[in-house]
Amino acid sequence: GMVFATMAAIVAQLTESARLARGLTAGVLGAAFVLRAAGDSATDDGSSALTWLSPLGWLENLRPYADERWWVLPLFAAAILLQGAVAYELAGRRDVGMSFLPTRPGPASGRLRTAGSLAWRLQRGSVYGWSIAFFVVGVVYGGLADGVTDLVGDNDNARKIFERMGGQSGLTDAFLASMVGMMGLIAALYVVGSVLRLHGEETSGRAEPVLANAVGRLRWAAGHLVIAFGGAVLIMLLTGLGFIVGYGKEAGPLLGACLVQLPAVWVIGGLAVLLYGVLPRAAMAAWGVAGAVLLIGWVGPALDAPQAVLDLSPFGHLPKLPGGSMEWGPVSVLLGLAVALVAAGLAGVRRRDMTT
Repeated sequence: GMVFATMAAIVAQLTESARLARGLTAGVLGAAFVLRAAGDSATDDGSSALTWLSPLGWLENLRPYADERWWVLPLFAAAILLQGAVAYELAGRRDVGMSFLPTRPGPASGRLRTAGSLAWRLQRGSVYGWSIAFFVVGVVYGGLADGVTDLVGDNDNARKIFERMGGQSGLTDAFLASMVGMMGLIAALYVVGSVLRLHGEETSGRAEPVLANAVGRLRWAAGHLVIAFGGAVLIMLLTGLGFIVGYGKEAGPLLGACLVQLPAVWVIGGLAVLLYGVLPRAAMAAWGVAGAVLLIGWVGPALDAPQAVLDLSPFGHLPKLPGGSMEWGPVSVLLGLAVALVAAGLAGVRRRDMTT
């Protein structure tokens, strides 16, 4: 945590926009995750050079509770002290309110003709970042599928966790279904962040000049919601393509497994729309909902939580694919619920006073 905090302090000096700083920091964290995953897939003892390039790999090689390597700790201390010193030095040299990578001025004449174009301009960087990350992670996890039996070995607890998460008795299918479900849970974070961009535009005052012209509230909101819900489709499609590239087989089932996560993702997005439209001051609670769902999906199977607890998450009602049978009933119910939540949220946006 301290390594990435000091790294974020450096990035904050380089960029003028907090949004860009967050995006770059998330990109570095994602790269560290991918490096560790790639290194772990290459060797089973953490000795890969790719693992050692990632601070997350250092943590693995520290081996807490298993023949501890205390000599790894100075790597963390050195990184924290070095990055902290660099951030401190950059902060002293930077003009207040400026950055070392200044924002480029926009064109002299406007090129955005619709509210949807403006929404895309504001959110395209996020869509690109999530898309690339999901594709790369899909490739990494797909590449691990064939060797999952060797990775799990005789660890019955790990096998049972995968089987509970994936709902399958075959370990490979259980692993693939588990990883696809995990990517669906993370996609819910994307859709919440994208929907809540509406809240950020409103509270910052940037929505006011747009709505002061011949742009209705629903048209303005629809531009962001198309990117939120359509972007979820894109990143799950790319996740499926990543799994196909990494695994090399079962193209249709893997793509279907990724797409079947969308109804649950959209339900979480619909809750965010409802909160923003009806209770805008509580809109940020959508992050709490997404976090609770993530906790249930990840920790619930590991703790062998009761089914009643797992059913609190919309993801608990999805068919476990690949390997399982497709169940259209729960999927249809989730789709209907998502539509109802979005409709209720948009009705609230249309009727309430803005910024209240």
